Amino acid sequence: MAFIDYYKILGVNKTASESDIKKTYRKLARKYHPDLNPDDKEAERKFKEINEANEVLSNPENRKKYDKYGKDWEHGEAFEKAKAEQAQYEKRYQSQNYGKSESRGGYSDQDFSDYFEAMFGGGRGYSGQQTRMFKGQDFHAELHLDLEDVFVSQKQVLTVNGNKIRLTIPAGIENGQIIKIKGQGGPGVNGGPNGDLYIKIFIENHTGFRRDGIHLHTTVDLDLYTAILGGEITVDTFDGKVKLKVGPETANGTKVKLKGKGFPRYKKDHEYGDLFITYQIIIPENLTNREKALFEELQKMR
Repeated sequence: MAFIDYYKILGVNKTASESDIKKTYRKLARKYHPDLNPDDKEAERKFKEINEANEVLSNPENRKKYDKYGKDWEHGEAFEKAKAEQAQYEKRYQSQNYGKSESRGGYSDQDFSDYFEAMFGGGRGYSGQQTRMFKGQDFHAELHLDLEDVFVSQKQVLTVNGNKIRLTIPAGIENGQIIKIKGQGGPGVNGGPNGDLYIKIFIENHTGFRRDGIHLHTTVDLDLYTAILGGEITVDTFDGKVKLKVGPETANGTKVKLKGKGFPRYKKDHEYGDLFITYQIIIPENLTNREKALFEELQKMR
């Protein structure tokens, strides 16, 4: 397999920080996303390449293996395990054959390519033993959503390492939460199980609501006259408008709770938090002379 320079694909140098890699990846992912480049095979190819590069370089452990082992980085862990197993085997062998000069030899980093020919190329491992099965590499991906997207369950299609993966995002998922999809990682070695795919959810909030778990908070403007005399107002909730009665002499900063108008609880159908509304009284501006006179009259009366 030809060596793939993931640093070159993302256009960063080998000393780039994790944040620089993520920032560059997001910029390129937006540029080459299939939704923005329909029927563009070259953009689709680039999109797959930058996703593959990001899966490796944005994960510190994967990046470390890639820097050390190059194109065979996915099997680096298996190689290290084999070295450790051989060391244990030799230790037992030497203790059982104390005083004998026979040596079993050992792996070095220079043996890495030869090791893959023997260990993973269908041959047999050291000492003529049957090669072991190893789980494939775990993949890591990010999914960026808006708060409105996770108010209800929805289906998503992700392209990871060239494969389209369909998944359902449950309503109420939290920012930073990780979804595990079993068997959607790298292929197993010597018949071992595939690795898993871990998707980290990032939720951006462009609404007028602040989320606190399953509860929502918002501020509603209230005109001075309604605050003093009371009345009825219409307010926005996350799933529509509702009418509220405002009591007379409502103070600035008063909080009211709308039960069940918050956010859905993760994987709990029909279970919602509450919406907390804080009233912010708006002082009237550009008063007419008549209005000023009336306020002055009220002031004298008080």
